[in-house]
Amino acid sequence: MARPQVISLFSGAGGLDYGLEAAGFETAVALEFDHDCCETLRANRRWPVIERDVFDVTTVELLATAGLKRGEADLLVGGPPCQPFSKSGYWKRGDALRLEDPRANTLSAYLRVLRESLPRVFLLENVEGLAYSGKDEGLKLLLESVKRINRETSSNYKPALAVLNAAEYGVPQLRERVFLVASREGTPFKFPRPTHGDLDAPGAVRDLFAHADEVEPYRTAWDAIGGVKPGAIEDLEPRGKWAALLPSIPEGQNYLWHTERMGGLPLFGWRRRYWSFLLKLAKNRPSWTIQAQPGPAVGPFHWENRRLSMRELCRVQTFPDDIFIQGKRGSVQKQVGNAVPSLLAEVLGREIRVQLLGHRRTRTGPSLLPVRRGQVPPPEVVARVPLAFRRLIGEHEAHPGTGKGYGAKARASVA
Repeated sequence: MARPQVISLFSGAGGLDYGLEAAGFETAVALEFDHDCCETLRANRRWPVIERDVFDVTTVELLATAGLKRGEADLLVGGPPCQPFSKSGYWKRGDALRLEDPRANTLSAYLRVLRESLPRVFLLENVEGLAYSGKDEGLKLLLESVKRINRETSSNYKPALAVLNAAEYGVPQLRERVFLVASREGTPFKFPRPTHGDLDAPGAVRDLFAHADEVEPYRTAWDAIGGVKPGAIEDLEPRGKWAALLPSIPEGQNYLWHTERMGGLPLFGWRRRYWSFLLKLAKNRPSWTIQAQPGPAVGPFHWENRRLSMRELCRVQTFPDDIFIQGKRGSVQKQVGNAVPSLLAEVLGREIRVQLLGHRRTRTGPSLLPVRRGQVPPPEVVARVPLAFRRLIGEHEAHPGTGKGYGAKARASVA
């Protein structure tokens, strides 16, 4: 049987596509604007890549490049740039520009390709902020637009929506994203049940999952990157004024360790910094979310007090081990941080094939699931706080609440 054909929009470094490939799909065409991402795709796979802005490429060209006609594509996938709906937008501005941000128009571009190509199935991925209660105008636009497409084309797309945490499907990373999946024929889609969970949390499995006997412990950072040695030419030393403080923070902790409510020294106010500030991996836990554009003090950092290597970043995102990311360090981080974990894409792809494309369910598990590495070594030794930071010891005001922090006050004074 021929592999189901995929039209991939906003392909990035290929996280979705590698996972769908593992699930038995073939990317017939990939569309991506970023040059380094395109170089990564070309270096690793023979998929046809169109390196242009989605607004400059017609659906006719996409289909011609893929060798498909309207209605022949099995799957349309894509994650339109998500910055207008991300948590980071709330942190920086108190609220995101959302649909007023020109990048949000990429949602309309995706819908235009959907209407003009009419794939058998579509999958759309975005950050969880797309579906925030009271802030979900982007989601409403999507759903109303899909209804209009149905009326205009006599299709019957009925999107199923879910917020999925990648760690609950075996990805060694806590990462939440919104997914919409719909069949042109109106066949309902059920998202797969979680297969992994935090079994150390009291009552967590019983409370969260109806099928506790089928749930395994989370895959961990140790499973993903234990034993991986960084490349000799990679400069992974942390930079900036806070770099020397990192060794004094235990595994799995962040700057909050050095507040009056935790076990370190009172150097900071409670929740006065962003969560990823001086955030460090723990060997026995999944990684925190990989950031696309971290500042010098933004983690997650390795438990050896350094940045993650290219291979380690790829492992945490469950990319196949034959993938090499092209470009300089900042570009590598951006490409991997913006990607969908490939294992999660494989899990969804397998379900789409069975539920919506009529393929048989295989007995083997996902091929991109990290292998358990056995006993986890003990945590690294925590260093003393350097003298240069001890001047910060003292009483620090805790964050007073939403909309009352330093940034919010500064914006209010300007207004």
